[in-house]
Amino acid sequence: MGNKAYLVLENGKVFCGEAFGAAGEVTAEVVFTTGMTGYLETLTDKSYFGQIVVQTFPLIGNYGVIPSDFEGNMIGPRGYIVKEWCQSPSNFRSEGDLDTFFKARGVVGLCGIDTRALTKIIRESGVMNGMITTDPANVDFDQLRAYRVEKAVESTSVKEIERHTNPNKTVTVALMDYGMKENIRRKLEKFGAEVIICPYNTTAEQIRALGVDGIMLSNGPGDPADNPEVIRNLQEIMQLNIPLFGICLGHQLLALANGFKTEKLKYGHRGANQPVKNLETGRVYISSQNHGYAVVSSSIDREIASEYFINVNDKTCEGIRYKKIPAFSVQFHPEACGGPCDTSFLFETFFDMMKKS
Repeated sequence: MGNKAYLVLENGKVFCGEAFGAAGEVTAEVVFTTGMTGYLETLTDKSYFGQIVVQTFPLIGNYGVIPSDFEGNMIGPRGYIVKEWCQSPSNFRSEGDLDTFFKARGVVGLCGIDTRALTKIIRESGVMNGMITTDPANVDFDQLRAYRVEKAVESTSVKEIERHTNPNKTVTVALMDYGMKENIRRKLEKFGAEVIICPYNTTAEQIRALGVDGIMLSNGPGDPADNPEVIRNLQEIMQLNIPLFGICLGHQLLALANGFKTEKLKYGHRGANQPVKNLETGRVYISSQNHGYAVVSSSIDREIASEYFINVNDKTCEGIRYKKIPAFSVQFHPEACGGPCDTSFLFETFFDMMKKS
């Protein structure tokens, strides 16, 4: 096992454990996720940019490292905390172990702490900053408390337009990359789309020139209100009258572009077991989620849009259907990898909108 290492929270609480993965110190926002599987998808999800992720499930790494399961070409979290990491994974698809993978990718890991107690602190006190270090006595708490996730979308988006051809093409979709999960692209292609991945700052005129049938707004990291350029772009993109489908951060950005508000949640929704209710049918679905912000339900202008889904646990907004533009959005992940596929029918809804358009 590794050397002693510590997690120091901004409230002064210290957890002692053992280091694994890359050597070094890291400061970030500490969040927890409740997924029992899908740790590879979590690690490669750019929505975790600027954060230290705590896995509530106690044993992580047992099926190794499987590149074909990755959700992106970069590691999202700045640090990773588990109760126990498996040093001898067993899976016919495995191509390595977490410790070696972390060392190669520069990810700082911490294991052997009481992740249950840590999760309880976050649930009771809310998300807070923390530092993984080998020297807890020299932590600058003013600097630790001042940490903030910045330039998240800009840092995780592609830099140039990428076209992915599809021999089974029936429509063409512009996928706005705000820090997207690869499975959104895979899902669109499965339904018959040729996908054009666009940088976060792609303008309405550039999208018009692409001649697309639909626009997908991806997930991504950070505070949605930190993206005024993206919000202005979306206000112009909406005027194209092209069917729009937003997921997670894309859902929040579309809401802001329509004049609604967002707020930071106490500890967010992260995991593959989040119940959401369709307000049009009354049906409840289990969803995969990863977000720390939400659209404020009371800020939704009912002449412009209606609330589509809500979270069963805390009643926060989980979806919006727009009335004056061909658009809808959801806070959860209907592409769900890893996670339940209960809401994948929303892709069918999007494709029906494009075909009718």
